[in-house]
Amino acid sequence: MLMRSLRGRGLAAGTAAALGIGLLAGCSGQSPGPHSGRTLTVWSEENLPARMAATQKLVDTFERQTGYKVKLVGIDESQLPQLVESAAAAGKLPDVMGGIPLAPVWQMYSNGLIDTDATAKVLDGLGRSTFDANALKLTSDGSKALSVPSDSWQQILVYRKDLFAKAHLPVPNTYDAILKAARTLDKGSMNGISLATDPKDVFTQQSFEDIAVADGCQLTTGSGKVALTSPACVQAFKTYDDLAKTGPEGTQTVDTTRATYQAGQSAMVLWSTYLMDSLAGLRDDVLPNCPQCKDDKSFLSNNSGIVTAIKGPAGAAPAQFGEISSWTITKTANTVGAEKFVQFMMSGGYEGWLGMEPEGKIPVRDGTAAEPRKYVTDWRAMKIGVSRMEPMNRLFPASFLDQMLAGVTHMQRWGITQGQGALVGATEGSLPVPQAIGSMTGGDDVSPRNAAKQADDAVSALKKTLL
Repeated sequence: MLMRSLRGRGLAAGTAAALGIGLLAGCSGQSPGPHSGRTLTVWSEENLPARMAATQKLVDTFERQTGYKVKLVGIDESQLPQLVESAAAAGKLPDVMGGIPLAPVWQMYSNGLIDTDATAKVLDGLGRSTFDANALKLTSDGSKALSVPSDSWQQILVYRKDLFAKAHLPVPNTYDAILKAARTLDKGSMNGISLATDPKDVFTQQSFEDIAVADGCQLTTGSGKVALTSPACVQAFKTYDDLAKTGPEGTQTVDTTRATYQAGQSAMVLWSTYLMDSLAGLRDDVLPNCPQCKDDKSFLSNNSGIVTAIKGPAGAAPAQFGEISSWTITKTANTVGAEKFVQFMMSGGYEGWLGMEPEGKIPVRDGTAAEPRKYVTDWRAMKIGVSRMEPMNRLFPASFLDQMLAGVTHMQRWGITQGQGALVGATEGSLPVPQAIGSMTGGDDVSPRNAAKQADDAVSALKKTLL
């Protein structure tokens, strides 16, 4: 399950028609070659009914302001590669695609499906200096921009500040500090840390990659050779194994890791920024149920700290895993209309886009030339929640939100800047790394070194199928 699928994105298909929003199966045919006229087709991975409705409101505003007609199409992330491939072959690519993760962006670029000139024109018009530099780097091939980055979610380490203070433990932002805290606090009914070990879930890969990039462990070398048996990667596997030993028994999933922390049974949890609303008690389906939470629903949110970037012994600088979503303009787009649409969604429509779920849509554009901090300032006051809604700046201290906003600066991703987006996407489908982690942590007596070798062999074999 992809992290962003936690919101049940696949459920949108049955309800989108009731909202008057097109689904892919209902797309009309388009002729090969660049599109023209005053109509646009826009695919969006934000396909939950509420998000589609929110996006449609933004589309309605764009239509009133420009006179263009836009057909909004909800697509599912897991089906994106196949949908793009079939649409390209049939000459039916949309004009614009939104909410697209890094790996598919790079895969489309490698297949010649992105209009990089139009992308550059939009970024220049908006002002490249208004974007986070690392977000631009991750969405560019050298000086060539592949997409317009829109927002980010990040993997974070959440920890109990009260327990750390009582045990006189430092902030867990290095391998040594995290391991020391996990071992110190792993006693009685308290686990040291909750982190994913499920071999069937990409969340395990995301969690491991967070630990791996902190030590400089990369999926491939610059030349594309799989590098999971490097000393840094072996160290990352060993650290992950040592941490897992301080966690609950049995396979840990995306759900059990959150549940253990919110039950007050774990001193740390490696999760994502999507944890914020449940941590604050705004989701009735996953309310915090720690002993102190019965009398104080805000106990966990008040007593939790976060670490964004972590540093391993071989890491050149603190780093973390995260995802950046982007707007892409396709090679066959109605260029003028597509440029106008993306410019609107990153300016007049930007806050409406971020506001759909601010904890999972951290802005990567700070503001405008006239108001350089507008978007990051307004983002802090946006409301989060499911069963109830509250502004983030009332729930969490400014320092907490500061770290989230700064997180994208430290974000690294396996294979992306090495041009291996297609391989990254393939590993997220076949999950060779989570399978190796499952073998290592699941009682199969597989050493970290052998787990690294298992993952390296599997990814190398997978890479050959992509040639």
